[in-house]
Amino acid sequence: MSLMSLTAVELGKKIKAGEVTAMEAAREALEKIKEKDGLLHSYVTVLEEDAIMARAEEVQKKIEDGVLTGPLAGVPVAIKDNLCTEGILTTCSSRILANFKPTFSSEAVKNLERAGAVMLGKTNMDEFAMGSTTETSAYGVTRNPHNTDHVPGGSSGGSCAAVAAGECSFALGSDTGGSIRQPSSFCGVTGMKPTYGTVSRYGLIAYGSSLDQIGPIARDVADCATILEVISSYDKKDSTSVEREDTDFTSALTDDVKGMKIGIPRDYFGEGLDGQVRDAIMEAAKVLESRGAVLEEFDLSLVEYAIPAYYVIASAEASSNLSRFDGVKYGYRTEQYEGLHNMYKKTRSEGFGPEVKRRIMLGSFVLSSGYYDAYYLKALRTKALIRKAFDRAFEKYDVILSPAAPTTAPKIGDSLSDPIKMYLGDIYTISVNLAGLPGISVPCGMDDKGLPIGMQLIGDCFKEKEIIRAAYTYEQNRGKEVR
Repeated sequence: MSLMSLTAVELGKKIKAGEVTAMEAAREALEKIKEKDGLLHSYVTVLEEDAIMARAEEVQKKIEDGVLTGPLAGVPVAIKDNLCTEGILTTCSSRILANFKPTFSSEAVKNLERAGAVMLGKTNMDEFAMGSTTETSAYGVTRNPHNTDHVPGGSSGGSCAAVAAGECSFALGSDTGGSIRQPSSFCGVTGMKPTYGTVSRYGLIAYGSSLDQIGPIARDVADCATILEVISSYDKKDSTSVEREDTDFTSALTDDVKGMKIGIPRDYFGEGLDGQVRDAIMEAAKVLESRGAVLEEFDLSLVEYAIPAYYVIASAEASSNLSRFDGVKYGYRTEQYEGLHNMYKKTRSEGFGPEVKRRIMLGSFVLSSGYYDAYYLKALRTKALIRKAFDRAFEKYDVILSPAAPTTAPKIGDSLSDPIKMYLGDIYTISVNLAGLPGISVPCGMDDKGLPIGMQLIGDCFKEKEIIRAAYTYEQNRGKEVR
């Protein structure tokens, strides 16, 4: 059996038991990358083989000496290219950071290193996480392993494609408006966005600071729970980090939803939802109902306001966060310029791609004098109303069940020709970020083209265990035709 076809937890157990070594796992992952990544382009940077094998040998020795005993020791991992990694290129898939090697690693990456995971490289993404297809990368398009004519989703498309193709055992992504859950749905893997503040954002190159959250991408729910347990930590370096005591997420891996109240928002099953996606989601809901969950439809409301509110807030924060990339301290600098202001202008014009420029301009506009009240403050009020709508829903329901995306993965090129259509593809995931809630996407079927469909489960703040329990129960009882 291929080691890269095992889940991260299964592989970790084999390494711990001495059945295989960390070096064998790393070598097989590298072989898969060499075999597949020329076509898929999941990675922007693959580390030198010598460096990977040296790390694997170091980890193997610590496992044998009893120093590393955790479930991820020796397991190969891929890291999204907006998470800083010390001495390793971190480009955000942008030309403006083409030569940037951070002097520190993000806290989430450090937590994985402490656990003994072996980093393979950095995965492709939409430039600065701005996109839903991994087509806005300055380094080329990533392809969906299920059908290479289609996108893998985004912005964590490289991480999801790498997991789906067996080019790593698991990966880290970041989720600003669905950037873990939507590509997980498109690639047929499991991806989770935790409650805002659960995973430190220190070392994550910011897009929308009030929305960004790091999360795991893996083959199944047990992997996601295990990885989240490892990367969750309180961090004084991150002012939004939350000190939690209930991070034993693997304790929720129980096949039991008897009496669990699951709400299905009618608003999410109306116009724009593909019929095959709807049918797959409702079949998945029936599986949970057959295990004793109580299903009920309800009106969530405010869904139509989520996308405009999100893009106003996210673009405003992006215009502020990306102002630091000016060619002065680090990153790309234009070669020919006249004076400081001309250097700023040319550097940013040459360094940023069209989608990033679009969002910077939108953000600068809504923050400008005369428009701040009309747009930005109104979006913040809408965000608060969306949070209240979820609060009302969670007074009645333990979990909310919905699609992760309105369709399966579109063909490469279809979305970029119509940015508004691309933005609308985030309609079921964006509200979760606006409210700071946890969400998970679990594969629940295929369409007639053989493209995966994902079911999204949403929980109340700090209730990851509820969605893990529901997702795990579904996974254990779903039809064998779902992979």
